[in-house]
Amino acid sequence: MKSSYFLASVLALTSSFILCSKEYPWLSNLDHNNGVFKSGEKLMSLEYGLYALEKKLSNEGSIIIAIHGSRSRGYEWIYPLKTLDSKNHDVYFFRWNDQGCPDTSAIKLNKLINEKLSKNTEIQRVVLISHSYGGLLTTWFYKNWSQNTPMEIHAIASPLAGMEIVNNICGYNPPTKIKEEVSVSQWLTQKNLDAAFKDLEIDPQIINLNRNKTFLLPTKYKNRRLGHNWSISYVADEIIKTREKKN
Repeated sequence: MKSSYFLASVLALTSSFILCSKEYPWLSNLDHNNGVFKSGEKLMSLEYGLYALEKKLSNEGSIIIAIHGSRSRGYEWIYPLKTLDSKNHDVYFFRWNDQGCPDTSAIKLNKLINEKLSKNTEIQRVVLISHSYGGLLTTWFYKNWSQNTPMEIHAIASPLAGMEIVNNICGYNPPTKIKEEVSVSQWLTQKNLDAAFKDLEIDPQIINLNRNKTFLLPTKYKNRRLGHNWSISYVADEIIKTREKKN
């Protein structure tokens, strides 16, 4: 009993230290200009788990969860995260084992989301924004999301058709259906401009799936080639445009 209490105390103190540390990647402290790489390092230095990036949460409206890709350096998320933040949208970052199979981490994320929804009944929507390999993680929710709270998924530059190593080792299969409570937008980069896909024979982003809204990204964004990592920033801007039209 004493050892369990001691362990719980240590974990609580460790969590408190992390949250109070100057190194914690609070959204307000992240810099998408000159300090973008340092800010990215702070994000990726987090232990595996789901992290709120705002000191004060509204706990209503939507929660936005960013899900990184394989071997991410984090910097590609700084501008999008700061752009998507607003009064009615609480921003989170899911740090996961991107060298493992995606379904294992998807199940963990699902549990964490359900815990938040049970504590905060005012949350009206869950928004998952995934990039690259992170998109394979979010496909688990296409058919397994069990809450009545609507879920909105944006899969960006993601090889949703699968890739040989993931298919063989993890038993990954492309999604075949999307539940009614889930809406999916897939944002495809142009294969010849995306360093992750350009040398492949077939574009692994392309799948045939009902209710999967697809958007082909342009060749340039802000006068720069629109490639793999830059794609998240473009999509963040597009999401904001759609949000403003609705308002």
